[in-house]
Amino acid sequence: MTNESAAPVTVLIVEDEPSMRSFLRASLTSHRYRVLEAESGQYGLQLAASHGPDVILLDLGLRDLDGVEVARRLREWTQTPIIVLSARGREQDKVEALDAGADDYLIKPFGMAELLARVRVALRHKAALAQSGEEPLFTVGELRVDLAKRQVFRGSDEIHLTPIAFRLLAVLVRNAGRVVTHRQLLRDVWGAKATDTHYLRVFMGQLRQKLEPNPSKPRYLMTESGVGYRLKEDNGS
Repeated sequence: MTNESAAPVTVLIVEDEPSMRSFLRASLTSHRYRVLEAESGQYGLQLAASHGPDVILLDLGLRDLDGVEVARRLREWTQTPIIVLSARGREQDKVEALDAGADDYLIKPFGMAELLARVRVALRHKAALAQSGEEPLFTVGELRVDLAKRQVFRGSDEIHLTPIAFRLLAVLVRNAGRVVTHRQLLRDVWGAKATDTHYLRVFMGQLRQKLEPNPSKPRYLMTESGVGYRLKEDNGS
């Protein structure tokens, strides 16, 4: 729920199914979100430009523009969080949407509690980007990461990571709660020409060995099969 003393958070729904728009509208307004609605990609782009929503919920199967193209056009001028809501469950669809600029991806049907949690994660990430540029201090469970000091702790024990492992963890920390695709991780850690996900699996395995209480059943570094990885937050994201 949003803070009653603050200005209401605006959510733009870009969805061509009236029943889904009605469901989302009722659920979001009951949690004190302000809702804008667009039944087409073009109108959604217009509303995003004219109203500056805080979060965009985007369907992929729109009648006029594919949702991936809508996300790509939005990313040309705004960093507003985009959460894709789609019946398309293929890994390739998720990867395309996330690589086009979407921040998160939920497959229909989904629970409203899960969507609200994803919206809260998106809003926290947006707020963090708006801050002064200081590197975040991230804490979840016994894990604590101080990016500014380049220190990692599990409980009271400092964990020493190789430079590459630390860069990998830093990308996940800056995107905590969000799926980060294999392509983005390879680009940010190894460079624009990197394509071999074997390196990624190896270093992710090393991170889990050092950071997870039980590496075979990770609590923090979660795999999004075929898509990428997500660093979990306390709220269950």
